[in-house]
Amino acid sequence: MNFYDISRDVLSTSPYEGDPAPQVKTLKSIEDGDAYNLSQITMCTHNATHIDAPKHFDEDGATIGEIRMSRFYGKCTVVTIDGVLTGEDMEELLPHCKKRLILHGSGNAYLTSSAAQVIAQSGLVLIGTDAQSIAAPFDEMRTHLELARAGIVVLENLYLEGVRDDVYTLCAFPIKLSELEAAPCRAVLIDEGKGI
Repeated sequence: MNFYDISRDVLSTSPYEGDPAPQVKTLKSIEDGDAYNLSQITMCTHNATHIDAPKHFDEDGATIGEIRMSRFYGKCTVVTIDGVLTGEDMEELLPHCKKRLILHGSGNAYLTSSAAQVIAQSGLVLIGTDAQSIAAPFDEMRTHLELARAGIVVLENLYLEGVRDDVYTLCAFPIKLSELEAAPCRAVLIDEGKGI
Protein backbone atom coordinates (compact mmCIF):
# COMPACT_ATOMS: atom_id res chain seq x y z
CA MET A 1 0.00 0.00 0.00
CA ASN A 2 1.41 3.40 -1.04
CA PHE A 3 0.37 6.84 0.14
CA TYR A 4 0.70 9.92 -2.10
CA ASP A 5 0.48 13.30 -0.40
CA ILE A 6 -1.15 15.37 -3.15
CA SER A 7 -1.44 18.55 -1.08
CA ARG A 8 0.51 21.73 -1.73
CA ASP A 9 2.22 23.49 1.16
CA VAL A 10 0.15 26.42 2.40
CA LEU A 11 3.13 28.67 3.13
CA SER A 12 5.13 28.12 -0.06
CA THR A 13 2.37 27.92 -2.70
CA SER A 14 1.60 31.06 -4.71
CA PRO A 15 -1.92 32.30 -4.03
CA TYR A 16 -4.58 32.61 -6.71
CA GLU A 17 -4.27 35.99 -8.42
CA GLY A 18 -5.93 38.62 -6.24
CA ASP A 19 -6.06 36.43 -3.11
CA PRO A 20 -3.91 37.35 -0.10
CA ALA A 21 -0.81 35.28 0.66
CA PRO A 22 -0.71 33.47 4.02
CA GLN A 23 1.07 35.29 6.81
CA VAL A 24 2.73 33.77 9.87
CA LYS A 25 3.37 35.64 13.10
CA THR A 26 5.52 34.25 15.90
CA LEU A 27 3.74 34.69 19.24
CA LYS A 28 6.17 32.72 21.42
CA SER A 29 9.68 31.44 20.66
CA ILE A 30 12.00 29.14 22.61
CA GLU A 31 14.91 30.83 20.83
CA ASP A 32 13.78 34.16 22.31
CA GLY A 33 13.56 32.73 25.82
CA ASP A 34 9.93 31.59 25.91
CA ALA A 35 9.01 28.17 27.30
CA TYR A 36 7.46 27.02 24.02
CA ASN A 37 6.91 27.93 20.36
CA LEU A 38 3.55 29.38 19.31
CA SER A 39 2.56 30.69 15.87
CA GLN A 40 -0.42 32.50 14.39
CA ILE A 41 -1.41 32.11 10.74
CA THR A 42 -3.66 34.34 8.65
CA MET A 43 -4.79 32.93 5.32
CA CYS A 44 -7.48 32.84 2.66
CA THR A 45 -9.64 29.71 2.72
CA HIS A 46 -8.63 29.12 -0.92
CA ASN A 47 -4.85 29.08 -0.36
CA ALA A 48 -2.97 26.00 -1.61
CA THR A 49 -4.91 22.69 -1.74
CA HIS A 50 -8.50 23.27 -0.69
CA ILE A 51 -12.13 22.23 -1.01
CA ASP A 52 -14.66 24.56 -2.63
CA ALA A 53 -18.13 24.02 -1.23
CA PRO A 54 -21.12 24.89 -3.45
CA LYS A 55 -21.57 28.08 -1.38
CA HIS A 56 -18.45 29.51 -3.07
CA PHE A 57 -20.47 30.46 -6.16
CA ASP A 58 -24.06 29.76 -5.10
CA GLU A 59 -25.47 31.78 -2.20
CA ASP A 60 -27.97 28.99 -1.50
CA GLY A 61 -25.35 26.23 -1.85
CA ALA A 62 -24.03 24.01 0.91
CA THR A 63 -21.25 25.24 3.18
CA ILE A 64 -18.24 23.14 4.17
CA GLY A 65 -20.07 21.89 7.26
CA GLU A 66 -23.15 20.87 5.29
CA ILE A 67 -21.34 18.50 2.91
CA ARG A 68 -21.55 14.80 3.80
CA MET A 69 -18.18 13.48 4.96
CA SER A 70 -18.46 10.54 2.56
CA ARG A 71 -17.89 12.92 -0.38
CA PHE A 72 -14.27 13.42 0.68
CA TYR A 73 -13.36 9.76 0.98
CA GLY A 74 -13.63 6.89 -1.48
CA LYS A 75 -12.61 5.46 -4.82
CA CYS A 76 -11.14 8.02 -7.17
CA THR A 77 -9.91 7.98 -10.76
CA VAL A 78 -6.85 10.03 -11.74
CA VAL A 79 -6.68 10.94 -15.43
CA THR A 80 -4.01 12.92 -17.29
CA ILE A 81 -5.39 15.59 -19.60
CA ASP A 82 -3.85 18.52 -21.40
CA GLY A 83 -5.85 21.70 -21.41
CA VAL A 84 -9.58 22.33 -21.32
CA LEU A 85 -12.25 19.62 -21.26
CA THR A 86 -15.60 20.18 -22.99
CA GLY A 87 -18.92 18.47 -22.46
CA GLU A 88 -18.15 16.08 -25.31
CA ASP A 89 -14.83 15.17 -23.69
CA MET A 90 -16.58 14.45 -20.39
CA GLU A 91 -19.19 12.24 -22.05
CA GLU A 92 -16.36 10.05 -23.36
CA LEU A 93 -14.37 10.07 -20.10
CA LEU A 94 -16.96 9.64 -17.33
CA PRO A 95 -18.10 6.06 -18.13
CA HIS A 96 -14.56 4.94 -17.22
CA CYS A 97 -14.38 6.85 -13.93
CA LYS A 98 -15.31 6.35 -10.29
CA LYS A 99 -17.53 8.85 -8.43
CA ARG A 100 -14.50 11.02 -7.67
CA LEU A 101 -12.34 12.28 -10.53
CA ILE A 102 -9.00 14.08 -10.41
CA LEU A 103 -7.57 15.78 -13.49
CA HIS A 104 -3.77 15.66 -13.78
CA GLY A 105 -2.64 18.36 -16.18
CA SER A 106 0.59 19.89 -14.85
CA GLY A 107 -1.40 22.85 -13.56
CA ASN A 108 -3.45 23.22 -16.75
CA ALA A 109 -6.42 20.89 -16.29
CA TYR A 110 -9.67 22.82 -16.66
CA LEU A 111 -13.38 22.40 -17.37
CA THR A 112 -15.73 24.47 -19.49
CA SER A 113 -19.31 25.07 -18.38
CA SER A 114 -20.48 22.42 -20.88
CA ALA A 115 -18.19 19.89 -19.16
CA ALA A 116 -19.63 20.97 -15.81
CA GLN A 117 -23.16 20.43 -17.14
CA VAL A 118 -22.32 16.85 -18.11
CA ILE A 119 -20.69 16.24 -14.71
CA ALA A 120 -23.76 17.66 -12.95
CA GLN A 121 -25.90 14.90 -14.49
CA SER A 122 -23.36 12.09 -14.11
CA GLY A 123 -23.45 11.03 -10.47
CA LEU A 124 -19.93 12.34 -9.86
CA VAL A 125 -19.63 13.67 -6.29
CA LEU A 126 -16.17 15.31 -6.46
CA ILE A 127 -13.99 16.80 -9.19
CA GLY A 128 -10.37 17.77 -8.58
CA THR A 129 -7.53 19.39 -10.50
CA ASP A 130 -3.87 20.29 -10.10
CA ALA A 131 -4.68 23.76 -11.48
CA GLN A 132 -5.47 26.65 -9.15
CA SER A 133 -9.06 26.61 -10.42
CA ILE A 134 -11.23 23.88 -11.92
CA ALA A 135 -12.68 26.36 -14.42
CA ALA A 136 -11.11 27.56 -17.63
CA PRO A 137 -10.16 31.25 -17.24
CA PHE A 138 -12.64 32.27 -19.96
CA ASP A 139 -15.53 30.37 -18.31
CA GLU A 140 -14.84 30.76 -14.58
CA MET A 141 -18.22 31.87 -13.26
CA ARG A 142 -20.51 29.61 -15.31
CA THR A 143 -18.40 26.49 -14.74
CA HIS A 144 -18.25 26.94 -10.97
CA LEU A 145 -21.96 27.78 -10.83
CA GLU A 146 -22.94 24.64 -12.76
CA LEU A 147 -20.95 22.48 -10.33
CA ALA A 148 -22.21 24.38 -7.28
CA ARG A 149 -25.88 24.08 -8.22
CA ALA A 150 -25.42 20.33 -8.72
CA GLY A 151 -23.80 20.01 -5.27
CA ILE A 152 -20.48 18.83 -6.72
CA VAL A 153 -17.49 19.20 -4.39
CA VAL A 154 -14.45 20.85 -6.02
CA LEU A 155 -10.88 20.00 -4.97
CA GLU A 156 -8.34 22.49 -6.33
CA ASN A 157 -4.60 23.13 -6.49
CA LEU A 158 -3.41 19.54 -6.06
CA TYR A 159 0.19 18.33 -6.31
CA LEU A 160 0.24 15.31 -8.64
CA GLU A 161 3.87 14.95 -9.64
CA GLY A 162 4.75 11.24 -9.84
CA VAL A 163 1.11 10.10 -9.63
CA ARG A 164 0.16 7.81 -12.51
CA ASP A 165 -3.29 7.41 -14.01
CA ASP A 166 -5.14 4.77 -12.00
CA VAL A 167 -7.84 4.16 -9.42
CA TYR A 168 -6.99 5.14 -5.84
CA THR A 169 -8.72 5.74 -2.56
CA LEU A 170 -8.97 9.49 -1.98
CA CYS A 171 -8.93 11.04 1.49
CA ALA A 172 -9.40 14.83 1.34
CA PHE A 173 -11.21 15.99 4.47
CA PRO A 174 -11.42 19.78 4.81
CA ILE A 175 -10.61 21.66 8.00
CA LYS A 176 -13.85 22.11 9.94
CA LEU A 177 -14.80 25.67 8.96
CA SER A 178 -18.47 24.75 9.05
CA GLU A 179 -20.14 27.96 7.88
CA LEU A 180 -17.65 28.92 5.16
CA GLU A 181 -17.53 28.45 1.39
CA ALA A 182 -14.13 26.74 1.34
CA ALA A 183 -11.49 25.16 3.55
CA PRO A 184 -7.90 23.94 3.24
CA CYS A 185 -7.46 20.17 3.26
CA ARG A 186 -4.72 17.53 3.39
CA ALA A 187 -5.40 15.43 0.31
CA VAL A 188 -3.94 11.93 0.09
CA LEU A 189 -4.24 9.17 -2.51
CA ILE A 190 -3.92 5.58 -1.30
CA ASP A 191 -2.73 3.00 -3.81
CA GLU A 192 -3.95 -0.40 -2.68
CA GLY A 193 -2.22 -2.18 -5.56
CA LYS A 194 -5.23 -2.58 -7.80
CA GLY A 195 -5.37 -1.35 -11.39
CA ILE A 196 -8.16 0.35 -13.28
